[in-house]
Amino acid sequence: MDALRYRQRREQIFDHMTRLGGGVAILPTAPEATRNRDSDFPYRHDSYFYYLSGFGEPESVLVLDSRNRTATLFCRPKNEEREIWDGFRYGPDAARETFGFDAAYPIDVLDERIAVMLADATALFYPLGTSARFDRQVRHWLAAVRAQARAGVSAPSSAHDLCAALDEMRLVKDADELAIMRRAGQISAQAHVRAMQACRPGMREYQLEAELLYEFRRHGSQSPAYTSIVATGANACVLHYRAGDTECRDGDLCLIDAACELDGYASDITRTFPVNGRFSAPQRELYDLVLAAQQAAIDATRAGVSFNDPHDAAVRVLTQGMLDTGLLPRDKHGTLDDAIASKAYTRFYMHRTGHWIGMDVHDCGDYREPASGGQAGSERPSRILKTNMALTVEPGIYVRPGPDVPERYWRIGIRIEDDAVVTPAGCELLTRDVPVKADDIEALMRQ
Repeated sequence: MDALRYRQRREQIFDHMTRLGGGVAILPTAPEATRNRDSDFPYRHDSYFYYLSGFGEPESVLVLDSRNRTATLFCRPKNEEREIWDGFRYGPDAARETFGFDAAYPIDVLDERIAVMLADATALFYPLGTSARFDRQVRHWLAAVRAQARAGVSAPSSAHDLCAALDEMRLVKDADELAIMRRAGQISAQAHVRAMQACRPGMREYQLEAELLYEFRRHGSQSPAYTSIVATGANACVLHYRAGDTECRDGDLCLIDAACELDGYASDITRTFPVNGRFSAPQRELYDLVLAAQQAAIDATRAGVSFNDPHDAAVRVLTQGMLDTGLLPRDKHGTLDDAIASKAYTRFYMHRTGHWIGMDVHDCGDYREPASGGQAGSERPSRILKTNMALTVEPGIYVRPGPDVPERYWRIGIRIEDDAVVTPAGCELLTRDVPVKADDIEALMRQ
């Protein structure tokens, strides 16, 4: 753990706060969540909090004061009895030394100290509206400061959303972040390879999910980045399907959208492959179409272009393919430009071609350029890609049965997804250690 990295990020936030007149920022981590009775969900820190602290324990709050540029952590105290049951705690003293904070205190003195820290602060910075519980705490603290008005103490007179500045910082990854994301991509790719090699007709979706989860943990991943999608046959036409007990049948495709989280950073991969190891002619036709669309999007991903450009490139390829295969009859939908303008393609391709990725699998950050001159959100242009931004590239096609749909394509769902880091001349794919071409997938499955 490099404490300097987090200190440098906090310095950037101090600069941001100073430009807005200064004040105090309060950033809590995520609360623990009960699963049922005395069983909790596996704990996962808040990404914003971790981005500025590197501290992964629950019941923690970070306070930044731009007036003296100090970072103070409030965390759980050392407690030998609780550590017997729940595991190691840093405690304030060790946390301050290890993570490079200027001060650290037990979490149970937060209410007492925060009123002092907020006194005479010009503004308050915190995650506005993200937690009703935390909003109530903030109102309580502000009331405690206002109660001192007769003593000449003033409360912050304005509030700013701390997450807006952090979103902009997190959009561009540094070298350490990219190194973790590369390793996460490698682990996830190995898991997909394992699933392809393990797949046989008669297996259940949950058995393939088990192969993925085993490979994630075997290589040091702390958890999946999201709930794994393992969808065979018609299930692949359900975008957010979860691995169930459906049997993988001879002749069907299997779509797996699954990846791991490593050291707080997500990966995101989708591959679609034949359960029996051989694509049928209609499956291969649509698979090659989706792969061509992905390649068009990859070719359109580089610094200086719009975030929308890769999506538009994929849509042109997919729509042309839909016209060529008869999924979109030409006599009804007209030319390629006509079919795009009418959004006819959305019957079979209804999602975007990518999203930001980083600490969260659908990472933070606006998809439009920052506002200027009072522009409304819808008026702002699409975000211009910069070097070291990270995004997914994931076109797909999903064909549900219908009287006007060629029957040979019924119940075929295909998505191909990789993680990309923007470079000046193109992009670096982080997840290509698993095959993507149909011939290579068949060769791997023959092994």
